[in-house]
Amino acid sequence: LCYLPLDPNIILTNAIKTSKYNFFTFLPLNLFEQFQRIANAYFLFLLVLQVIPQISSLSWFTTVVPLILVLTVTAAKDATDDINRHRSDNRVNNRKVQVLIDRKLRSEKWMNVQVGDIIKLENNQFVTADLLLLSSSEPLNLVYIETAELDGETNLKVRQALPVTGDLGDDIEKLADFNGEVRCEPPNNRLDRFTGVLSFAGQKYSLDNEKILLRGCTLRNTEWCFGLVLFGGPETKLMQNCGKSTFKRTSIDRLMNILVLFIFGFLAFMCSVLAIGNYIWERNEGSQFTVFLPRLEDDPAFSSFLTFWSYVIILNTVVPISLYVSVEIIRLGNSFYIDWDRKMYYARNDTPAEARTTTLNEELGQIKYVFSDKTGTLTQNIMIFNKCTINGKCYGDVYDYTDTVDFSFNPLADSRFVFHDHSLVEAVKLENTEVHAFFRLLALCHTVMAEEKKEGELFYQAQSPDEGALVTAARNFGFVFRSRTPDSISIVEMGKQCNYELLAILDFNNVRKRMSVIVRSPEGKLSLYCKGADTIIYERLHQSCSKLMDVTTEHLNEFAGDGLRTLALAYKDLDEEYFNQWIQRHHEANTALEDREGKLDQLYEEIEKDLLLLGATAIEDKLQDGVPQTIEQLSKADIKIWVLTGDKQETAENIGYSCNLLREEMNDVFIISGNSLEDVQQELRNARTSMKPDAAENSEFLPEMDKGVKVVTDEVVNGEYGLVINGHSLAYALEHSLELEFLRTACMCKAVICCRVTPLQKAQVVELVKKYKKAVTLAIGDGANDVSMIKAAHIGVGISGQEGMQAVLSSDYSFAQFRFLQRLLLVHGRWSYLRMCKFLRYFFYKNFTFTFVHFWFAFFCGFSAQTVYDEWFITLYNLMYTALPVLGMSLFDQDVNDVWSFQHPQLYVPGQLNLYFSKKSFFKCALHSCYSSLVLFFIPYAAMYDTVRDDGKDIADYQSFALLTQTCLLFAVSIQMSYWTAVNTFFVLGSLAMYFAVTFTMYSNGMFTILPSAFPFIGTARNSLNQPNVWLTIFLTSILCVLPVITNRFLMIQLCPTINDKAKATPAPPTRRARIRRTSSRRSGYAFSHAQGYGDLVTSGRFLRRPALTRSSGFTHAGRTTTSFSPMGRSAGYSPTGRPQNNKVPDVEVTSLQMYRTITDSAP
Repeated sequence: LCYLPLDPNIILTNAIKTSKYNFFTFLPLNLFEQFQRIANAYFLFLLVLQVIPQISSLSWFTTVVPLILVLTVTAAKDATDDINRHRSDNRVNNRKVQVLIDRKLRSEKWMNVQVGDIIKLENNQFVTADLLLLSSSEPLNLVYIETAELDGETNLKVRQALPVTGDLGDDIEKLADFNGEVRCEPPNNRLDRFTGVLSFAGQKYSLDNEKILLRGCTLRNTEWCFGLVLFGGPETKLMQNCGKSTFKRTSIDRLMNILVLFIFGFLAFMCSVLAIGNYIWERNEGSQFTVFLPRLEDDPAFSSFLTFWSYVIILNTVVPISLYVSVEIIRLGNSFYIDWDRKMYYARNDTPAEARTTTLNEELGQIKYVFSDKTGTLTQNIMIFNKCTINGKCYGDVYDYTDTVDFSFNPLADSRFVFHDHSLVEAVKLENTEVHAFFRLLALCHTVMAEEKKEGELFYQAQSPDEGALVTAARNFGFVFRSRTPDSISIVEMGKQCNYELLAILDFNNVRKRMSVIVRSPEGKLSLYCKGADTIIYERLHQSCSKLMDVTTEHLNEFAGDGLRTLALAYKDLDEEYFNQWIQRHHEANTALEDREGKLDQLYEEIEKDLLLLGATAIEDKLQDGVPQTIEQLSKADIKIWVLTGDKQETAENIGYSCNLLREEMNDVFIISGNSLEDVQQELRNARTSMKPDAAENSEFLPEMDKGVKVVTDEVVNGEYGLVINGHSLAYALEHSLELEFLRTACMCKAVICCRVTPLQKAQVVELVKKYKKAVTLAIGDGANDVSMIKAAHIGVGISGQEGMQAVLSSDYSFAQFRFLQRLLLVHGRWSYLRMCKFLRYFFYKNFTFTFVHFWFAFFCGFSAQTVYDEWFITLYNLMYTALPVLGMSLFDQDVNDVWSFQHPQLYVPGQLNLYFSKKSFFKCALHSCYSSLVLFFIPYAAMYDTVRDDGKDIADYQSFALLTQTCLLFAVSIQMSYWTAVNTFFVLGSLAMYFAVTFTMYSNGMFTILPSAFPFIGTARNSLNQPNVWLTIFLTSILCVLPVITNRFLMIQLCPTINDKAKATPAPPTRRARIRRTSSRRSGYAFSHAQGYGDLVTSGRFLRRPALTRSSGFTHAGRTTTSFSPMGRSAGYSPTGRPQNNKVPDVEVTSLQMYRTITDSAP
């Protein structure tokens, strides 16, 4: 068997390598990566300067110790991660698989498998590489696979081999002699598609994704199968999808980069000033000291040059390397708080909240725009068949409940299905032709797969909850989908077994928004049944349906009042001769190697014309618990919520009212539905003029610039407004000439709903806001169609719901319910932002103060680059003496508790405005540090000047002054804490105790004896700290440093109170229950929640173990039989997981997922 890839450069081995280093490359590569960080490179440069004797006045260890500590910690973390990757690679590469070599099956390691090999897989084995399925042990050459490692979905999927290769079975000789050629696409990361052709015996056979087993899948419920290796190792689709995600940085990170550059500039300025001072001093005073300090060079300019670099070393603490380590520790700790929060744990599904990244926590406290999906995010994605309209008559009523319909005439009915309109059952029993056709369509036009363990005990596996609800409804009303084969569908129509020949499935995709089946009835009649979005179906109806279409439209408007999802149903009879011609062209298009999808779409468009309308269905998708209250809370926090949904405008609008996104109190809700660029532009301008009559007509409203990009400023309007825009209008609004007009109008509104949007448009809307607004965005969704939006936003949140795990796998944070979003933002986000800002302000304060004291000392030491502190104090200042208080504050600080955060959501607003840490607050911090450094230098200097001890001995020496200054510094910065809680007090007192313990130890006789050059301050501590005037100086400097802070806080609270001050002075408001609004005046719609590709799966027969057996229909009017079953879903509802909705999810599925099989067991 010959395999020919279209790309000749394809890697032929199957070994994978996800590790970055090996034993020899780890040290150089890791150091190279670490020194690409500007801070590490800067400190390495300082170390080089320190080994130059003419420059350095500091010992090398003052820089080496903190640098090595940071490099070691980071290297250890990187090494641990890479060792785990090596172990994972080795574990995978050394797995064994049977390979057909020289007409024998031999056990080989995965890494030795090559492209073109034929391998044998057995049940529960991982798929070795990307394989073309050749044959299997199952009837019809089916295999069952689990794709959880690829897409997070645990439901089994089915693949089927071509008949021409399936006949080979497990005959080794036939497999070895098979002579064919495979041509296929080059490696890519598209999991949902594959294009190739198998040439054999002069025939070409189309290969698609349904004949391929991808690496990462697991073989289930299949004894064995054989496959041809098409792609191996890094060329497999699994590895192609392992590319690096976009690295997201917080706004504080970006601000820090700017501030660090400013600090470098300021450092250069200070060093230049001191170098100039040294030049002047050397010229005027330096020559007088040559008698005491002879030197070879007496050039003031050269001395000034050396002094510049010396002060670069001494003042390096203005950019502390420990800052970056501390930031990562704080972020990690706050991430654990999210993971451990029991109030964000969803017990029903055993799903905790998860912080999937540790770098974005503080960004959660600055969100201004939330972009949300609707279905499955705001709603439960559990569908309930509520109403329908058939041939102009409306059935079903969700109000005025009477007795539920009795389905006892149908023993195959779902006992949990609830319906209240008896007239529909009567119409079915009276054999109304249109009603029967309506439910016949629902029973035939779908991709649901059925399992029947016992007679009458049916289990449906649907790939969308909508389909499950519709097929279950048809089942209860007497049209029971029983089983299917690749070319037939077996249903029970009012007790009569009927087998329909399945001739073609015209599959669903996001463009078509409909699906059709072509079947031949037992009487030989050819029919096409179609269901889809009503706007799509209406375009394809025969003109004779105009009156019925008007009546149906009225009913759809009524359904919309309850926010129901609608689906239109239509059919047509086909001519035999035309169909034979069409099916031939369909086969040719289906085997085309290029533009296969385009050719098929053209054929589908051709046959889906002149349809006859049957009616429409209405399905309820209920809101999740707590959604209205969450949206109300976020709105109070001045967070603007935009809903981006594929649903129709009317449905989305009514859901907006139901969840408090739109409110009757709003001044107006603008509908943008123009069909041209000019219409959309005029509607946007009209809306803007209504909100702000004096608003300019043009876009000359963008005075701010950010990196050359215009920034749309927020405009204040009187009142609250909403905006609803549909998909085709949004397409015009997103064009370059109109995007600013759209953004300006939308940002003036309190809520925005975009309907009928594609996944690409969702991402475009997010990118538009990111580009032109100085605001932080968050996107939240639960399905694969939300992934692009989640990745585009500053922060992506995934809901682990009914649509798989694709959104969660692409997100930064995940949880199970939308209502947890308010706790994530208002509590964890706000705390994280507040803690980080306080940390940065405090960190810069203590380090600027530390550094400025050096600056003032330079004017009293002849600009000689002598340090004002002991070298060991310089080394341990950030690493030991001041680390714990600032970390304690940054991990445990709460200005208000979580209850107050909910009761006062306006506390969230300062984060949106960057009030807690900005360039302005940074410069305030620098000025405060400047003042404190003046106090900390000149007060001890004055106190020590011409001072003697109690015993008359001199105390005004350099070492005593250094000790006093550093002790005053440590006390002054330690007491500048926001709150004196038990934790903070413990850390502050502990740090001070540690300082004195280390100081007395290092200044002891023993340490000096061991290493005199490293510990020169012998006896300084015990000789200085026993003097009362020293402690009086410490007390005085501490008071003078903290007094301006206390005064400023007092005056600000009295004169300019912040939101926090006002909230604390206000009694807690009573919690108000959100009012749910429902209306019956708005049109609803339906977002078809299919995934493409299931039609081919059905027609290829990849869903059952053996052909369906003939059974009795089981219908009787004498009463119910005992052959009932437990269907999926809630009362009248359907859940694709097949789990009871009110029970905790078990650890294991109910069955081993023979979901797609039909098995008849004899009753005991």
